[in-house]
Amino acid sequence: MEMRERMWQRKFIDFRLAIKGIPESPTRDASMRGKTSASDAERGLVKPYSVSSVYTRKKAGYTRVLEFKSGASVGGTRSGRSTIIRTLAFVFLATFLWLQLHVISLTGRNSPTQSSPNETLFSLVPQELHRFLKDRRNSSLHQGPNGTLGSLAELDIIEIQRNIERVNAEQKIYNDDAFGPLSPDAPVIVVQVHSRLTYLRHLIVSLAQARGIEQALLVFSHDVWHPDINYLIQSVDFCRVMQIFYPHSIQTHPRSFPGEDPNDCPRNTNKQQALALKCINAQHPDLYGHYREAKFTQTKHHWWWKANRVFDQLTVTRNHTGMVLFLEEDHYVAEDFLHVLRLMEQTCKHACERCNVLSLGTYLKTYNYYADYSRKYFGVNAVLQKELLRGLDRREHRHHVYQQPRHQQLDNQGNPSPETRRTGSTPFYHSTKSIQPSPAWAYQLLPSLYSHYQKAEVIPWISSKHNMGMAFNRITWNKLRKCASQFCSYDDYNWDWSLQHVAQTCLPPSRGAGAAPRVDSGLVTMMMRAPRVFHIGECGVHHKTNNCESTAVIAKVQNVLKSARAHLFPSQLTLTIASVAKKTKLRKGNGGWGDIRDHELCWNITVSPDLVLP
Repeated sequence: MEMRERMWQRKFIDFRLAIKGIPESPTRDASMRGKTSASDAERGLVKPYSVSSVYTRKKAGYTRVLEFKSGASVGGTRSGRSTIIRTLAFVFLATFLWLQLHVISLTGRNSPTQSSPNETLFSLVPQELHRFLKDRRNSSLHQGPNGTLGSLAELDIIEIQRNIERVNAEQKIYNDDAFGPLSPDAPVIVVQVHSRLTYLRHLIVSLAQARGIEQALLVFSHDVWHPDINYLIQSVDFCRVMQIFYPHSIQTHPRSFPGEDPNDCPRNTNKQQALALKCINAQHPDLYGHYREAKFTQTKHHWWWKANRVFDQLTVTRNHTGMVLFLEEDHYVAEDFLHVLRLMEQTCKHACERCNVLSLGTYLKTYNYYADYSRKYFGVNAVLQKELLRGLDRREHRHHVYQQPRHQQLDNQGNPSPETRRTGSTPFYHSTKSIQPSPAWAYQLLPSLYSHYQKAEVIPWISSKHNMGMAFNRITWNKLRKCASQFCSYDDYNWDWSLQHVAQTCLPPSRGAGAAPRVDSGLVTMMMRAPRVFHIGECGVHHKTNNCESTAVIAKVQNVLKSARAHLFPSQLTLTIASVAKKTKLRKGNGGWGDIRDHELCWNITVSPDLVLP
């Protein structure tokens, strides 16, 4: 009977365990009550869940059968594994989300540096001028890094040469019907263009906002035929526009002089090696023993060619008597630059007859403004102020104040005075580089410089300081042209250093009444203390840096001009005569211009306007 009872109890327990999906639990003696057997633990069949006990009578004591209320044995193994998997998945997802949030945080931290200048640019540019900043959708020529064009096929080169000959022969003036004939004394603005399209866009935007630009002639002088650049320039509709093309460029002569001839001597080959190689220019290294590099010599050739072209060969400027202003593609102009140019021209006539060059821009030494984004500077403004004022504090100045005649005065907004309107006079109110560290603008200090908004300095022309935004008239050009031999033979591939050499060795000292520097010079410049032309290019022929983005510096220039707006359009100038200790000594050139072929080409540009090279 007892055996039968135990059998039924055993079946009942097996039945209940079967329902729960748990195999039969081993029976234990009363001495094992509350303990887990080693075999169960080793097999992973036991989990720390609550249990209840079913006891059976036995003569020697009790036997407890464990009844699991949740989890258990084999099923518990799967449950444990799934728990581990779920835990690992959760840890992975949490780590992934944390990394994503961290990356977004880092990106967001840098985004003001990258996007803010662009947003600022467009916010400071009128909506109608945004079209000059947008890229053309279908580019016709491949453009490589830094704005250089890729290699061209021979047929492409021939086609480009034909286009250049046609355009130069036509001398077409765009928008001539809208603005009428050019006045003889109206400003002519000549822009030397290579291939830096981004900079050129911003220069055009600044020109479009200049007061009086509708009375000017804007001449773009190119040494690269680029359909995208041509399209941009031909879309200019705010003044008269003309394009001229330097016909002896590297683009049209990639494998022959003035480009790189395969038989040219390598730059760093010494003369003995060059003679042994029998290369073309072995007999003509420069002052420092180096041979020519076409990419550097082209800039000087182009500058001299465009000056000859504008003054002596264009029909539209044949009777021009006004100022010709020379700019480059990486310049940026202030809204009142034409007003100031006219005011300086009038000041020369009445108070500085010796001044034969006007300079609207200047270079200021400063730290790289990109450093603001990479490290902190404390007290930098005080340091920069000392840097800028150090030279001025050491010099004695005598001042000559020029007050315009009453009938020629302009008010602060550039409008004629009542006396001007009565007398009917019509003042104009509506109307590449040396080897040196790349100059940058002290953008943080420029607003304070505009406290000198009425001041201009009279000083002998210095190439490294006064070559930006320089202007002169036909009288000065005729004197320079007579010194073509010295300009073309001076062993320096920089046009500005060559001009300084001409001023020191060929031009007679500039004479005339009024203010004059204490040292005689063939070129005397009147330079605005507060510049109206800015240099925005960080990369070019001479300078290759890691920061070639133009947006940040342009935004800073625009903000500077916005801050100084109340001081623009002055009605008079105060001339400051700089004290120069002694005459600048003659110096050796920078080299790069020893090849006699460059001398001959430069000279032929002067005397043979229709020169054609093979």
